Amino acid sequence: MSISIIIPCYNEENNIKRGVLLEVSNYLSKVKFPWEVIIANDASTDNSLKLINQFAKTHPGIKVVDLPHGGKPSALLGGIKVAKYPWVIFSDMDQSTPLYELEKFLPFFDKYDVIIGSRGMARSGNTLMRRIGAAVFLTFRRLVLLPQIFDTQCGFKAIKTDLALKLFPRLGAVKSASTKSGWRVSSYDVELLFLAQKLGNTIKEIPVKWQNEDTSTTKGDLSSRYKKESILMAKEVLRVKYNDLLRLYR
Repeated sequence: MSISIIIPCYNEENNIKRGVLLEVSNYLSKVKFPWEVIIANDASTDNSLKLINQFAKTHPGIKVVDLPHGGKPSALLGGIKVAKYPWVIFSDMDQSTPLYELEKFLPFFDKYDVIIGSRGMARSGNTLMRRIGAAVFLTFRRLVLLPQIFDTQCGFKAIKTDLALKLFPRLGAVKSASTKSGWRVSSYDVELLFLAQKLGNTIKEIPVKWQNEDTSTTKGDLSSRYKKESILMAKEVLRVKYNDLLRLYR
C-alpha cells in the first residue's frame, strides 16, 4: 500500500507556525509504506506559501502545489491531479484529526473504495453554537441524503485516486469554483459521497479522534464565516437532492 496525503492550505500561517507540518513529517518518518505529502495552496494571502515552501525544501517527500483561488474542493482536486499513489488521504492543516489516525484506516484499504473519518457529537474545542449547528445540519442532511452515514463533513478522508479523479470534476463546488477572496469550504463532501455511492462504490465510516485545533486568524471573521458556510452547506444539500430527482447523476 502507498498513499498520497493532500493537505489544502488557505491562510494557515498560525497553524503552520505552531508545528503541524513537523508533526506530520515526524509521524510519516516512522511508517513502513511509501508516501508523499502534497500541500495544495489555494492562493493564500498571508505568509502560508512562504512557510510551506521553506518546510518542503528541508523535508523530502513533501511538495507544494500553488493554485489559483477556488476553495477547498478545488484545492483538493489540484492535489489529486499530481498524486502518484493509488490512494489519496485528505488531512486538514490544523490537524484537528491528527494524521496518525490513519492507522485506523489501514485494515480497510483492500476492502473499500472510500474511507471516511467520523467525529461523533462531542466535538471537543467547539463552541456551543457550533455543536448545536452541527447537530441541526446532521439531522437535516440525513433526512435528505445519505441517512446511513453519520458524519459526512469530517475533513479526514481516504479515496482511491482514480475514483477521486472521476468524481471531483463533477462536483458543483468545483464547477463553480470561486475566484473571490476568502476560504470556501462548502458541503462538497455530501455530493462526493453521494456520487460515490450512486456509482456503486463502497464506503466505510470509522470513528476518529477530533479536537478543534485551528488557530488560524487570517481566514476572515469566524462568526460571519460560520453563518455563511452554514447557509451555503444547506443549499448545497438541497441542490444535490434536486439534481438526483432530475436524474442528473447517471
